[in-house]
Amino acid sequence: MIGPKAYIHSTRLKSNISKIKNHVGKKNLMIVIKANAYGHGALNIASYLSKDLMNIFCVFSIDEALELRKGGIKNNILIFSKLQSEWLDLAFENDLWVNASHINDLYLLNKFYHTKGSCPKIHLKFDTGMTRLGFDMFDDDHIFQYLSEHFFLPVEGIYSHFSTADEGDLTYAKFQLKQFNRILMNSKNYTIDFKYIHCSNSGAILNLPSSMYNTVRVGMLVYGVSPSNEVSMHINVEPIMSFCGPIINIREVSANTSVSYGGKYSTKHSTNIAVIQTGFADGLPRAWYKNGYVSYKGDKYKIAGRICMDQFMVDFGSITPQIGDEVLIFGKRKKDNIPIELIAEKIGTTTYALLTSIHGRTQYIFT
Repeated sequence: MIGPKAYIHSTRLKSNISKIKNHVGKKNLMIVIKANAYGHGALNIASYLSKDLMNIFCVFSIDEALELRKGGIKNNILIFSKLQSEWLDLAFENDLWVNASHINDLYLLNKFYHTKGSCPKIHLKFDTGMTRLGFDMFDDDHIFQYLSEHFFLPVEGIYSHFSTADEGDLTYAKFQLKQFNRILMNSKNYTIDFKYIHCSNSGAILNLPSSMYNTVRVGMLVYGVSPSNEVSMHINVEPIMSFCGPIINIREVSANTSVSYGGKYSTKHSTNIAVIQTGFADGLPRAWYKNGYVSYKGDKYKIAGRICMDQFMVDFGSITPQIGDEVLIFGKRKKDNIPIELIAEKIGTTTYALLTSIHGRTQYIFT
């Protein structure tokens, strides 16, 4: 297929996982592959990492979880989204872990248990300051009392989520951690044991080691990308994706030639303009055109004019590239290297937003 390619480097993925495990020690590893594995291709990532059945996968929706089950993934899978009665049967039938974040969720699970004689395994989520999903952190007595009275409900885990663990100022993250520790201590008064206790995300693994309980959740680090420019990368991971686009046309143009929409780019001298068959509909950020560039055979070449929906242009100067060759848009491949963190910083967005935008006509090639 002629179009954008997302090359996924399996050796780097394997190495990243190994380095993360060495860093966190003997803990359960939850690998977050929601949103198509942050744009990397969830089923391919899960298939490769499912060789170790101890790896736990985290998704957001029931549909993401079912896609993995249909793809043959046998590992444990946790669904982050709000529990819904309409898919509870599917979660039970496919042995999926569910998120309980409101007392009504527990009522629903209790009703399901009495109807079926069993129910999906449960992870309790407490909101310690994100103000998103989660039991109110001061309702812990009420929740634990209910669970002690309904001891048959299969509660496997308890967790929370940091809102600032990937930032330089950890004051609020430490407040959240203090609240989570208080909740954990209180659970002991109700003799509730949790097999999985997790609060750390990628930022916390790097920035707040005291938040690593017996289980850690890791997303961006698996994919070799820094979760924030405010966090020191203590783990030497590598980007597993190389996002590339093919050269489909080359034309020599004279000086003062207008390129792309709006005529914002004009050539300063006679030059070679190449057309790359990748556009913002495929996930290439349009704002990158102002100061952006691509890499080709180890050298960088400026993006010429606004990025189009399906294509963009590159000014190669006196160089005549080969039609059919690919330019690197971001990642690391052969002699080419453009960190996605750099692009995110330059255009004022996040690596999360850039990676999860990869879609459209992009072909995934698992190397």
